[in-house]
Amino acid sequence: MEGCRWTTAGTLLLASLFLSSRTARSEEDRDSLWDAWGSWSECSRTCGGGASYSLRRCLSSRTCEGRNIRYRTCSNVDCPPEAGDFRAQQCSAHNDVKYQGQFYEWLPVSNDADNPCSLKCQARGTALIVELAPKVLDGTRCYTESLDMCISGLCQIVGCDRQLGSTVKEDNCGVCNGDGSTCRLVRGQYKSQLSANKLDDTVVAIPYGSRQVRLVLKGPDHLYLETKTLQGVKSENSLSSTGSFLVDNSSIDFQKFPDKEVLRIPGPLTADFTIKIRYAGAADSSVQFIFYQPIIHRWRETDFFPCSASCGGGYQLTSAECFDLRSNRVVADQYCHYYPENIKPKPKLQECNLDPCPASDGYKQIMPYDLYHPLPRWESTPWTACSSSCGGGIQSRSISCVEEDIQGHISPVEEWKCMYTPKMPVVQPCNIFDCPKWLAQEWSPCTVTCGQGLRYRVVLCIDHRGMHTGGCSPKTKPHIKEECIVPTPCYKPKEKLPVEAKLPWYKQAQELEEGAVVSEEPSFIPEAWSTCSVTCGVGSQVRLVKCQVLLSFSQSVADLPIDECEGPKPVSQRACYSGPCSGEATEYTPEETELLYGSLQEFDELYDWEYEGFTECSESCGGGVQEAVVTCLNKQTRETADETLCVTSRRPPQLLKACSLDPCPPRWEIGKWSTCSLTCGVGLQTRDVFCSHLLSRETNETVILADDLCYKPKPSLVQACNRFDCPPSWYPTEWQECSVSCGEGTQSRNALCRKMLKTGGSAIINSSLCPPLPFSSLIRPCALAICARHNRPAHKQSPHIMAVKKVYIQTRKQKKLHFIVGGYAYLLPKTSVILRCPTRRFRKSMITWEKDDKRLVSSAHITIAPYGYMKIHRLKPSDTGTYTCTAGPAREHFVIKLIGSNKKIIAGQPPPSITEEEAMRKASLNEALRTQEKRINGILFNGSKAEKRGHVSDLSSWYDDIVSRVLQHRGWPGENLETWEPQESTERNTSSEEDQSREYSLPFTMVTEQKRLDDIIRNLSQQPEELKDVYTEQLVQLAHEVFKSHLEHQESVLKASRRGVDSTSVEYPLHRHVSGLTSSLRTSSEAFLPTSVDQANGLRRPRQKPAILRKISAAQQLSASEVVTHLGQTVVLASGTLSVLLHCEAVGNPKPTISWAKNGEEVKYNDRMLLQPDDSLQILAPVEADVGFYACNASNALGSDSVSIAVTLAGKPLIKASRATVINTESPAVTVDIGSTVKTIQKANVTISCQVAGVPEAEVTWFKNKVKLSSTHHVHDGLLLIANVSLSDQGLYSCKAANLRGEVTESSQLLVLEPPRPLPYLEDLTAVLSSAGTNTRSVLTSPSGTKMTVSPGSSVLIGCAVDGHPIPNITWFYSGEPLSLQHRLLAVGRILQILNISDAPDGEFSCLAQNEAGSLTQKTSLAIQEYRWSVDKLMACSASCGHKGVQLPQLRCLLDGAEVNVSYCKEKPKPALQPVACNRRDCPSRWMVTSWSPCSRSCGGGIQMRRVTCQRLTAKGSSVPMSNEACAQVSKRPVDTQNCNRKPCVEWTTSSWSQCNRPCIGPRLAVQHRQVFCQTKDGISVSSDQCSALPRPLSTQNCWTDVCGVHWRVSLWSVCTATCGNYGFQSRRVDCLHVRTNKPVLEHHCSWRPRPANWQRCNITPCENVECRDTTRYCEKVKQLKLCQLTQFKSRCCGTCGKA
Repeated sequence: MEGCRWTTAGTLLLASLFLSSRTARSEEDRDSLWDAWGSWSECSRTCGGGASYSLRRCLSSRTCEGRNIRYRTCSNVDCPPEAGDFRAQQCSAHNDVKYQGQFYEWLPVSNDADNPCSLKCQARGTALIVELAPKVLDGTRCYTESLDMCISGLCQIVGCDRQLGSTVKEDNCGVCNGDGSTCRLVRGQYKSQLSANKLDDTVVAIPYGSRQVRLVLKGPDHLYLETKTLQGVKSENSLSSTGSFLVDNSSIDFQKFPDKEVLRIPGPLTADFTIKIRYAGAADSSVQFIFYQPIIHRWRETDFFPCSASCGGGYQLTSAECFDLRSNRVVADQYCHYYPENIKPKPKLQECNLDPCPASDGYKQIMPYDLYHPLPRWESTPWTACSSSCGGGIQSRSISCVEEDIQGHISPVEEWKCMYTPKMPVVQPCNIFDCPKWLAQEWSPCTVTCGQGLRYRVVLCIDHRGMHTGGCSPKTKPHIKEECIVPTPCYKPKEKLPVEAKLPWYKQAQELEEGAVVSEEPSFIPEAWSTCSVTCGVGSQVRLVKCQVLLSFSQSVADLPIDECEGPKPVSQRACYSGPCSGEATEYTPEETELLYGSLQEFDELYDWEYEGFTECSESCGGGVQEAVVTCLNKQTRETADETLCVTSRRPPQLLKACSLDPCPPRWEIGKWSTCSLTCGVGLQTRDVFCSHLLSRETNETVILADDLCYKPKPSLVQACNRFDCPPSWYPTEWQECSVSCGEGTQSRNALCRKMLKTGGSAIINSSLCPPLPFSSLIRPCALAICARHNRPAHKQSPHIMAVKKVYIQTRKQKKLHFIVGGYAYLLPKTSVILRCPTRRFRKSMITWEKDDKRLVSSAHITIAPYGYMKIHRLKPSDTGTYTCTAGPAREHFVIKLIGSNKKIIAGQPPPSITEEEAMRKASLNEALRTQEKRINGILFNGSKAEKRGHVSDLSSWYDDIVSRVLQHRGWPGENLETWEPQESTERNTSSEEDQSREYSLPFTMVTEQKRLDDIIRNLSQQPEELKDVYTEQLVQLAHEVFKSHLEHQESVLKASRRGVDSTSVEYPLHRHVSGLTSSLRTSSEAFLPTSVDQANGLRRPRQKPAILRKISAAQQLSASEVVTHLGQTVVLASGTLSVLLHCEAVGNPKPTISWAKNGEEVKYNDRMLLQPDDSLQILAPVEADVGFYACNASNALGSDSVSIAVTLAGKPLIKASRATVINTESPAVTVDIGSTVKTIQKANVTISCQVAGVPEAEVTWFKNKVKLSSTHHVHDGLLLIANVSLSDQGLYSCKAANLRGEVTESSQLLVLEPPRPLPYLEDLTAVLSSAGTNTRSVLTSPSGTKMTVSPGSSVLIGCAVDGHPIPNITWFYSGEPLSLQHRLLAVGRILQILNISDAPDGEFSCLAQNEAGSLTQKTSLAIQEYRWSVDKLMACSASCGHKGVQLPQLRCLLDGAEVNVSYCKEKPKPALQPVACNRRDCPSRWMVTSWSPCSRSCGGGIQMRRVTCQRLTAKGSSVPMSNEACAQVSKRPVDTQNCNRKPCVEWTTSSWSQCNRPCIGPRLAVQHRQVFCQTKDGISVSSDQCSALPRPLSTQNCWTDVCGVHWRVSLWSVCTATCGNYGFQSRRVDCLHVRTNKPVLEHHCSWRPRPANWQRCNITPCENVECRDTTRYCEKVKQLKLCQLTQFKSRCCGTCGKA
């Protein structure tokens, strides 16, 4: 209502001021009799708010309406603290003026209600108050707590904006004319929880800047303060007395009453205040608090960003940043998002730089937008569904920057264009309200007034709005029933105990527990219980249980069959009790008694349970729990006893309390590592690390903070991963410059074989360890600007195709044949054809191919390669035709025809251009011949392109006729070839690569020059037509002769090669053949040689070992891409090398067998590594992996020979290396190639060979373990001699070959072998023995054998002590056989443990030590020794005299004659033991005594006596009395009397009982006390320990008193403060009343029962916007005051104001 009054008054005053000012202004406008206003006067004050005035004069002789003076406030800045009060300054000015003849020190009198603007002062130390001036100075405050000021003796209203007449007020946050959005209301309640080990607790922490703080404590405890300033200065105030005082410059008002304390702080607080409570009494206290907490993180608008354009009109925008008001700095946006009251201001847009751009400056805009082009903006998709239905989930959306053109079309653009405004969040929290959780109400009173009973409570499932709902986990539900103990013994009989009202509590708790809410899942919904079936006694209740479901779309409830619901069905019947029936004795069965009251027993046991302190807090901060420790105590001695002595059923319930409520300090939150950036070498992983603060442990709500707020060092964000070496790989260098300065050339680069190391670096390693690298990856074409023409004219030569004009006839099936364009081929089907087009002055990759004038492209059947060749796979009839190779303007053809199985040409599809001529040829051969003559003479070599293409077609028909007749001619060689098998050498090469660059010899193929056939055709065409048939026959015969002469020429070549003539010197009439291909000629020509040629001459030659011919000629390079060489040479591969042919010719008888090896390993032939028919080795498309030493091995029955050839890359040195492992255990000397692993015995001589090839010649350097060897070592011609090898010579020996082109290194490992030898000791055995225990025996084996005796069933360790290099492998045997009995191997097999030696009754254990240098056997034998009993010694005599002395034989357990523990013999039968009499003689005289008599007194000192006599025992056992003198000579006489029970006599005594008044523990039931102490009979007090043996009287007991006849009385609940929403509450009065007088008494008298709640929330339901209704009860008042038009009342009083 206070707020309403302010609003009303403020509104009316503001309205009146507004009306009056408007009236005055209109009057002034109407009347101009006044002069203008003068300037403002000086301010009446320099600070604290003063007044200034302005005057005007009346220009008329008449009286002017209105005032001639006006005022305004000024100097509205706070005065410094030392300035003092303005009114006090005016009073002190009269200190020097006598008043009634006397000087006084005047003090101000403020807040005078009658005349606040008069200067009233009081004389210090007196009651004298005098008005020293009728008016205070202008600007003096009317009242101390107000801004209103006195002007001309009148109090004028001043608003918080420091303006006269203003009614503007500060809001609750201290903001002038604010809307209350800069702070939030915090209210709550604290209840103390007493603890034995806790003296105080924190109530609430109130932060800096909070206002209107009010706390009320009710109860016996006391409040006190702790403060901490922003500078970190801490202080404490005990609040010991009532008063007003300053704490850290904050004004505090504290009131202390007997039963409560009130603390008020108007604020704003100048420090962080922590309100604490100090426990002072047994009763609980409660503290209610309320204050306004400032929102310290606020949005702040930034300045405008730079203009988007430099001229011609642009725009600029503002943004918003989150500002921390306490630290005065900008922080992350999420701090401001945390407060829902914070609304981020929208960006502002304004025009800028509107001046036109100068004509010379074409640059206008920084961003391409103008005033007519809408700004790009962020657009978002709808939010996804929330990931969680409660408790905080997340939902996401996608954000994109879009732009709208003038037509309104929207299109996405780059994100930077939208960066003038912050990007909308893509993720947001959702459903952040708490999940439903169990809320336990207060416990009911115990069901009994004494002893043990039960208590109940209501447990509800409450959602975040405070409504009773479903959805809580049954597993976490608190219990609704627990045992309770009333610490009052039950002295009265059970049947007379007062009956406590247990059943209503039980009923309420059970009903609320079973209450269920209909949900969208089928669930059991029980209805209310019926009334009890009886009006007194025990009856029954029933209820209906339904299976129901909520239909979400209609929000209606539907009934389902019972079996649709899962889980147990709630009970539908239960017992009920309606109280005792009148006139009946209240008697119950035991079951009813247990149900209604619980088990009631007399509390007269000695031991009982009690709480003793609490456990440590479960959390160090942020709120944890402590559990009370329950112990079993002796009620009389108060000592802890064993828990079994206390009754388990009476153990008190678990008691928990909250602890460590202080918020947790900020801590680092660490995310998961990302995947590694690299798979090997050294990669990196990253992770997110941010500083977070836990706000609530229940909701797990956290906020992100700046990193400097976390005190601990920040965990690392990056770590290394996958730290292991990478496999070797090629790393290419940069491309070199183009090989030409203009035109088309090539570029090359190198590649290094590197290994990325786990250290982060890399190492260059041997290239053989990297995978094969094609040369094509190291070279590429490059094209520069066209070359400039020189002054003198130069004719650029056009491209040229090097065609071969031949005709080929295939006579035998072959898998593959090679041809060069320019000829005709008649081939057999299913033959694969490789057709090359060699060119000059033209790039091969630009060559194109056509078939019958149609462009060819690669397919599964035809392959077009970029190297100037094409391949046809397995010819078929459709492949016949004319194939054309085009290289720029140059063209060449190749015609392919197929030969059928009947030796006739298969008709293909003739090209369209020859169909007409073909028909003419069939009509008249002579006409065709004449036409052909003209074509040949006129066009053959100088016709046009079209004519030449026609020539190809026409000439083909002539060749078809000739070839057809030649094939049918008798004696054709092909007839004898039908049964031939293909040569092995040709089969090997079936998968050769096609990119060969030479014309191959063609086995089983007849070849002749086209020119010779053309001559025949030209001659015959000139003959008369009448002789056509004769000359046609001659034509065929001539053609046959041509082919036959070709065969004879091949035969002469073969004979020349057999005579040893170097094949390279043979000149051929057609073209030069390569010597490496002569075997192909041999294969084909020998097939056609006459049978008279003797091929068996070799059988009659003398037998001869193989010898390989060495040829010292340089490698022959047929072209840039083909290399042919003999053994003994070095081949240097260039980047363009496509083929390398290695010749190997060997002589011997029998004929040697040739095999090839590379670097010591047999060559594996494949489609690149080919063995030719003449045993040459051909390498196609060589790669760097092919570099190495190739050895040709020739062998027959008499021996073998081997010669190597080096193939190296670009002149780089090459070392012949081996990868073999050589083991030498006998020979005194061994020689190996570098690269081998050498294992040798000591004192041998080792020679390592390092054969090097390289152009230019390479220099060889030797290293051992990467250290260069000195010249003193035996190094000669690439050989390293290591003489008399010892262990010190072991290591890695490296040979480095280097020349100008590069260097290469190969290494060999030298290992020195040492055969196994015995050692005298084994260190591992000692270590194993120490861990195995003392009962385990051990023995070492030896070459000659050792022996040891062991006990049966024991465990034995057998050691095999051997040494050798490498470390020998050890194998164990038992009786010469591998071990089968139970055993274990330890110390890497050096120790054998036999777990039970009884498993090996007899036999020999041996160990076989083996390594590469030899072996050694050592052995041991174990003998099992039995345990046995021995009785060979007698024990000492049992007596020195008398008749009872005996000696027993000493029973010992022996093992191998040595005594051991008797437990080893326990299973052996013990021998019979016969005692032997000893020392049977009279004893000397001695004193004999009887036992002491009982003490004569039980306390206070008594005596006890015994009898002493002198006697002698005889050998027969009789006792003879002797004189005392006889014994006195032997020993002193024992005493016969002594004192006893000298401790004083004590007893428990008690004081009288105290008054029976407090504390109350029940209705009219209190506790009274008395003192119990221990004293002597004389009344002297002594320690209680001296009475501990006596039963201790009780020190407390229950008693009846009228003082405790009290109970709680509650009034009705007040009307709820709201009809809906989250803030409604209601209260009621709770008093403690005396039953008899019905008058209030102090509340602690009722503390034995829980105090009913005096306030609660109400109407916690959402306010429906659809329905217009009132949400506050003050709406009628609002309507009366006519405030319905104000916004704050319009919505809250919608119903009432709507009626208005």
